[in-house]
Amino acid sequence: MSQVWHDLLFAHWRVPAEQLHRVVPPQLTVDTFEGAGWIGVVPFMIRGARLPLTPPTPWLSDFPELNVRTYVTVNGRPGVYFLSLDAASSLAVFAARRTYRLPYFRATMSTVRQGDEVSYSSERRTRGGEAAGFRARYRPRGPVFTALTSSLECFLTERYCLYTLDGKGRVHRAEIHHPPWPLQIAEAELERNTMVRPFRIDLSGEPLVHFSARQDALIWPLRRLSPR
Repeated sequence: MSQVWHDLLFAHWRVPAEQLHRVVPPQLTVDTFEGAGWIGVVPFMIRGARLPLTPPTPWLSDFPELNVRTYVTVNGRPGVYFLSLDAASSLAVFAARRTYRLPYFRATMSTVRQGDEVSYSSERRTRGGEAAGFRARYRPRGPVFTALTSSLECFLTERYCLYTLDGKGRVHRAEIHHPPWPLQIAEAELERNTMVRPFRIDLSGEPLVHFSARQDALIWPLRRLSPR
């Protein structure tokens, strides 16, 4: 599947690795940077999502998405583990749950760009479950750069696969191909953020924030890693 991601905010909080051990399956190893774990809340806009050999359809292919993620390794290979993903497309939620076994939720979402500032809001639509919402304004500041190898920015953004588990607890991996992230230092006002409340993780302090205007990505199908 190919996607083009626009107007991304990477908002990251340093958290004790022990908190992540409660929400990351034991089949995965929590990845740390200088001894600490990290949680990311990443809002963005998807455009042109499509399967191979099919054209994008704007009313199906373009929608806001918001993910809550942390970082793991399997057999030494670093990747992303998603705690939750919210999308404004019911079809995308249904397809991603079935195809990628990811914890997607339908949400009411909006994103507006005025000049270099993005206003973003999301409210999860739940039936008896725990609500989660996000509202922020953010903008880039400073020149575009790519993360230096071994830097914190590289640890947080340069991840080229995702991991998930099936109903039998077997680990699956999907490769993600994209160029190095074009990053900018960002400013952000987070007016509401309850995205990690369902996981009982404390996000105290100000986040580390980065902006990326665009990224072209190719997401491959899942491949099972577990032997049985």
